[in-house]
Amino acid sequence: MMELERILVPVDFSECSGAALDDALFLARSFGATIDVLHVAHSPFHVVLPDPTLAFVGAAPDALEEHARTLGAGAMERFLSEWAEEVNARGVRVRSRLEVGSPCDVILRLARDEAYDLIVMGTHGHSGLLHALMGSVAEKVVRRASCPVLTTRVRRFAAAAPAEDVDLALDPAGAGQRPTEAPPLR
Repeated sequence: MMELERILVPVDFSECSGAALDDALFLARSFGATIDVLHVAHSPFHVVLPDPTLAFVGAAPDALEEHARTLGAGAMERFLSEWAEEVNARGVRVRSRLEVGSPCDVILRLARDEAYDLIVMGTHGHSGLLHALMGSVAEKVVRRASCPVLTTRVRRFAAAAPAEDVDLALDPAGAGQRPTEAPPLR
């Protein structure tokens, strides 16, 4: 049986992130695991500046990174305060983490270097042009993670999605590969 001691839950503060945290809380309580909730603030070179005052010529990259950290820390505090009652009721130890960089790269590095047992993350389920233009952090993590990855969506979106949109990579060596399909029932 798989043992879970440490679960990484990357969040972008969306409703999908809430669904992922809810599922991670269930698993953590069931297995006696702890949860690290991670937000990766985009590095200053990956975002449009949120504050025009930072766009002045000569703005130091360190100042931009600090601004990203400040914004991320405030959003993380608000997100976790919404979940405080639920976390306490379930008796799970939850720790927050804030990093700056490329979300996919940071998630993969932490999962590998800090030996997480499972990543639980939300997915927005975009497809078509939006997916082609933006890519999917969740998809990249599922394909490349060193540990199992559980992706989840908000229940109302998941009910309308075809079954092939659900990914659970239990074998990291086979992550990203679709299981063979059973023949259709007649």
